[in-house]
Amino acid sequence: MGLYRNARETGAEHSRATLVFLFIWLFFVFTTSFTFLIIAGIDSYEVAGGIVGLLTIIMFAFNGVLAGPGTMPSFWIFMYRVNPFTYFVEGFLGTAVAKASARCASNELLTFKPPNGSTCGDYMQDYISSADGFLVDAGSTTECQFCPISNTDNFLGVVNIFFENRWRDWGILWAFIVFNIVVATFLYWLARVPKNKKTKKE
Repeated sequence: MGLYRNARETGAEHSRATLVFLFIWLFFVFTTSFTFLIIAGIDSYEVAGGIVGLLTIIMFAFNGVLAGPGTMPSFWIFMYRVNPFTYFVEGFLGTAVAKASARCASNELLTFKPPNGSTCGDYMQDYISSADGFLVDAGSTTECQFCPISNTDNFLGVVNIFFENRWRDWGILWAFIVFNIVVATFLYWLARVPKNKKTKKE
């Protein structure tokens, strides 16, 4: 489903496709419950729509992909942690993309010359063992072509997306959905259900 080639290397195409489908389905359930939460206590559909739009933009902006928690001030780290899209993005991308090898296109390769008398493999060995990446031709002595990533896990790790958290993220999304439904029900009762007023007997 979608990015199935990434799972082919691990032999987990079907289980990953199923979980990706569950994340997509859960995303729709979440957005529905979230809009119910917002509109439950507001009379104007226009105002509620504006609030939903604003909060959705905030959730997209602070889910950790555009800027990770390490680059955020303390208040925005809090927003990153309480953001449901953080867990959707990690669960979805971690399931769909993780544990696969990565290859650079020809325009993404870094090209440089090794020191005289050295092969590209000898020159880059320490760096590759401590960081990541691969050489197109490790035996070349004239021109090195280097790709900075060799697998998708290293790329995903930069934005705090880990395959191991996929089921945890799925459960956290359910917690957000239950919260939305409970609070929406309370707000509906509070704002829209007529309350019995005791009338004075004359």
